Amino acid sequence: MKDQDTFFKNRVDDLKNMAFQRDIVTFTDFLDLHQLHMIKDLRNGFPGVVTETFGGYEGAERQMAAFIPDALSYEWEYPMRCLKITKEAGKFPEALSHRDYLGALVHLGVERSMIGDILLIGDDAWFFCVDSMANFFAEELVKIRHTAVRTRILPQMEQRPEPVRKPVQGTVSSVRLDAVIAVAFGGSRTKLMPLIQNGKVYVNGNLMTSNGYTLRDGDVVSVRGKGKFRFVQVLSQTKKGRYSILLEIYQ
Repeated sequence: MKDQDTFFKNRVDDLKNMAFQRDIVTFTDFLDLHQLHMIKDLRNGFPGVVTETFGGYEGAERQMAAFIPDALSYEWEYPMRCLKITKEAGKFPEALSHRDYLGALVHLGVERSMIGDILLIGDDAWFFCVDSMANFFAEELVKIRHTAVRTRILPQMEQRPEPVRKPVQGTVSSVRLDAVIAVAFGGSRTKLMPLIQNGKVYVNGNLMTSNGYTLRDGDVVSVRGKGKFRFVQVLSQTKKGRYSILLEIYQ
């Protein structure tokens, strides 16, 4: 992991240096939570270049980073496209999961960094990718498991999808990170604790290594391998001092 982090830092330095020297905007591919956290730490490491991130919609988990020179004099856009996957008509359409869609995309021989978030809404799926791969996906992604699908590139004027969030209520003794994660994903705090200790939990994009962090209204918690949720608010406090809380689980 340290070698990968060193390589990533060097790549970021190269992109920032290129942006500054050539007066152009440079971009990464789609970054995971760990890399985005590193970007935050490296944000102020190169005077004259501003760093921004975006994943196709507000709150995206996988995002591109853009390195923008202070003296920039032209308009620019992130080099990404949004595609929609629909199932072809059939007698017995399969229920496809996020893992099924991701597996089909990666099975085409594409690096994970080429693909951003995948959003499931109803029977359809939307995903973001680097623009250079859009035509490839549109032509090659024609089947997922046993289901024939159609993949098309969305025109820029078409409204992009927003993630579906499912409300979930529960009660906790405190709004500590570990207790709320247990409500969001089920299981005991003891079993979920290693997720925090092993660096798999992020709050608002920041790595959390302490289970004692107290969540605030609006905090977005991402757990690698589990999913993502938004801590909405404390609804009430019981006579025994427990808190009734409301979460929104990203589907």
